[in-house]
Amino acid sequence: MAGLLNISEPNANNHSHNNTDSILNNNNASHDFLASLATDATKNREKKYSREQIAQLFDLPLMDLLLQAQTIHRQHFSANEVQISTLLSIKTGNCPEDCGYCSQSGHHRDTTKLQAEKRIEVDKVIAAAKRAKATGSSRFCMGAAWKHPSAKDMPYVVELVKEVKALGLETCMTLGMLDTDQAAQLADAGLDYYNHNLDTSRSYYEQVVSTRSYDERLDTIANVRNSGINVCSGNIVGMGESRDDRIDWVHELLKMPKAPESIPVNLLVPIQGTPIGDKVLAEGQLSVLEWIRTIAVTRICCPTSYVRLSAGRESLSDAEQALAFMAGANSFFYGDKLLTTGNASQSGDDRLMRELGLTKQFAAPRAPKQVAVLDAMSGHQSQVVLAE
Repeated sequence: MAGLLNISEPNANNHSHNNTDSILNNNNASHDFLASLATDATKNREKKYSREQIAQLFDLPLMDLLLQAQTIHRQHFSANEVQISTLLSIKTGNCPEDCGYCSQSGHHRDTTKLQAEKRIEVDKVIAAAKRAKATGSSRFCMGAAWKHPSAKDMPYVVELVKEVKALGLETCMTLGMLDTDQAAQLADAGLDYYNHNLDTSRSYYEQVVSTRSYDERLDTIANVRNSGINVCSGNIVGMGESRDDRIDWVHELLKMPKAPESIPVNLLVPIQGTPIGDKVLAEGQLSVLEWIRTIAVTRICCPTSYVRLSAGRESLSDAEQALAFMAGANSFFYGDKLLTTGNASQSGDDRLMRELGLTKQFAAPRAPKQVAVLDAMSGHQSQVVLAE
């Protein structure tokens, strides 16, 4: 399809006379805005939406928004194909960051009672990756509760990348902040994706964490991008932020030189004992439909990115998950656990995919920048840098 679907106005004769003017006015406004998006999409599929246009998308009638998101999705992806990842915590707890939603923060360990764990041995990580591949995951994601990896951690994570890639899986890591040298080391090992979420808007960020600045997050994303690794960066909705904050977060993605290739849109799983979790448990959680609306707007504004259902999915009904896929989500996590929180069961996911007619995407890991070459005559091993 060259552009967005053109949604026609309903016949006013199908409505009561008293409501005709207001319905037509609302439909005209929606129709005009959608028509302008169709023109923009035809001219430039990578359009940089203004903040005002993003806000207008959020305000669309939900069915109109979902139709536009699904249309955009089908322009860039196979309609019924989903990318499946498995996530493993390779180092759990005692993180020095004070993220208000996270049970792994050392600042909240007295109230969350999370049991910290040291780095998992390489062979155990590889065994988990093999199980993930056997069940149909195409990407294996590894997360460590660090502010940033230390120099002694880098050989460990580089080895994990190489070993997991040798299985034919795509690789993703989330290890905290990275400097340029660390990003280059991971790129040379062949890391496919690096996850570093913005979490929320710049203005709401200080309500979430104080031990790392918003600009530091953006710096890490820039280091990852400049190294040649694909960027995975998303948010967590339902932390008490406003819709304006969700609009600003989408706009922040569009300010980047290129939108992240993978965008997790998480719904907060409130964890008792965390400041934000306790607040949300007391005041009430965000509407699932607002989460789905955020997914749809993200899909329209970032048409070539994978949009992932991450945290919060375990609480959704089948119908709500179907709506999320209709909104343009085309990636999710397999397995019963996401780092320290629960996830939808794998058997339930398999059943739902059958019912919805969804198929799994095959892995397409990128080649490492450096490969080991053994000289048959001398037995000397060296590293050769591959051409881009």
